[in-house]
Amino acid sequence: MPVGKRSAKPSGPGEQGWQAQKSAATRDQILSAAVRCIVELGYSRTTTMKIAERAGLSRGATLHHFPSKLDIIRAAVDYLHERRLRAFRTSVTSIPEGTDRIKAATEAYWAHATHPIFVAFFELSVAARTDKELRKILQPAQKSFDEEWYKTAQEVFPEWQSDKAAFDLALSLVQHLMEGIAISSMTHQRQPDLDRLKQYLEDQLRALAPASIR
Repeated sequence: MPVGKRSAKPSGPGEQGWQAQKSAATRDQILSAAVRCIVELGYSRTTTMKIAERAGLSRGATLHHFPSKLDIIRAAVDYLHERRLRAFRTSVTSIPEGTDRIKAATEAYWAHATHPIFVAFFELSVAARTDKELRKILQPAQKSFDEEWYKTAQEVFPEWQSDKAAFDLALSLVQHLMEGIAISSMTHQRQPDLDRLKQYLEDQLRALAPASIR
């Protein structure tokens, strides 16, 4: 080997793994910032510059990971979808033994419908009404959430599967009433009588449920 020359030390798996972890952490940082922007500013006012500012990165560093706003939004929808499902499944499947499952499941969906993650998804849903590209990104994620939410509810209420029509109606009531109340709370100055509406919903669910879980 010539004097004064050193052989290049190849980057080992450890270094490559660290770089991959760093890149993944930066992506999550950008996506988390994108969600905050969507919640705080709305979809139309969310820009790559605003996202970069909230992420504490330069615009160039942000564009290195996501070349355009649409690329960020596409990844942010997956990010939101994963966290929506994880949070809802965790809250519903961790209901303690002996707990009123109807009440607990209703409260779990209410917590989901009032979480910033849902707010971001709702904001994107409104924007998707007139944005064809965004709609194509959002619809599969919503379909996947609905399927997973249905599957989770089946696991929580296995004895309800003997009356599928009543079960489906109960889930539809929970989803549409809870989301409707949450959206109304976001968009209307006058707040609904939440306790009364929740109690009414629970009463209707008990009327639909098998006697064993009322």
